[in-house]
Amino acid sequence: MNAIHYGMCMACILMVAFTSPVAMADTAHLPAIPVDNTLVRNYQCQGGQTLKVTYYNRQGGQSFAMLTVKGNAMLFVDTLAASGVRYVAGPYVWWTKGDNGDLYDMTAGPDAAPIIAGCTSASHPR
Repeated sequence: MNAIHYGMCMACILMVAFTSPVAMADTAHLPAIPVDNTLVRNYQCQGGQTLKVTYYNRQGGQSFAMLTVKGNAMLFVDTLAASGVRYVAGPYVWWTKGDNGDLYDMTAGPDAAPIIAGCTSASHPR
């Protein structure tokens, strides 16, 4: 096979490979996770900071918290906690107990102070 025919064959193979249904398939779609209730809480924190947190709760299953950290909306998932509820997303931990919460950046070390501290929610569940 001469170089021209070889080049044309390779071009055809690549065109078929990159336009096939497998190559053009959408990314995986995750199934919906049913929740039993949704709560929106507004927190007043030390230093005049505020946090709006939306909780998605399931009976007997995982619960989630959506909040904005450093300008990015993040979905936190609940994890084992000695007291209160501990939510984790990447390096961040949102730890609540009753109407109070603190936001930690775990890359600062296990004994580091919260990056947003002393948050209290006076709002009622919606």
